[in-house]
Amino acid sequence: MATVYYTACSLDGFLATEDHGLEWLFPLADIGDTSFPGFFASVGALAMGASTYEWMLRHVVRTPDDPGTSWPYAQPVWVFSHRSLPVIAGADLRFVQGDVRPVHAAMTAAAAGKTVWLVGGGELVGQFLDAGLVDELKVQVGSVTLGRGQPLLPRRFTSPPLRLLSVQQVGSGFAELHYAVPRPAV
Repeated sequence: MATVYYTACSLDGFLATEDHGLEWLFPLADIGDTSFPGFFASVGALAMGASTYEWMLRHVVRTPDDPGTSWPYAQPVWVFSHRSLPVIAGADLRFVQGDVRPVHAAMTAAAAGKTVWLVGGGELVGQFLDAGLVDELKVQVGSVTLGRGQPLLPRRFTSPPLRLLSVQQVGSGFAELHYAVPRPAV
């Protein structure tokens, strides 16, 4: 069981545009060519921030007049937010706020030995990193630059440095980097 931040970012380190747009991302590769399908099969619980959840509401789960697709996750999802957000019927959603440590404990228990996926955003994952709760980062770095937007990790993380486990080319649009997050020496 591991807690993994699996995401994609631009070459200059942004998850999304300033307005949380991801239009730049999808033309870069076929998700089936990445490690995502195998990774997703290992996931037992997910965490995301309010902006990621709202993006899902706008682009995946749409209005009754334009239903889009259904909620894509059968696993329980913890949504970190300080505001009230719409609930998706039939989805196992848990709206939380505050310290990530007790929530991580609940997520780990619910995952029952499977992976805990930190979907994003960067600030939320930064809180998990600050608490020493992230085991791995899997980042697909895209062959575009955005200039500004939502950062991959709005944190300085230098000591100990991440340990590179693997690099994989995905089509002509991505380099997938897999890192272990070492624990600081005590």
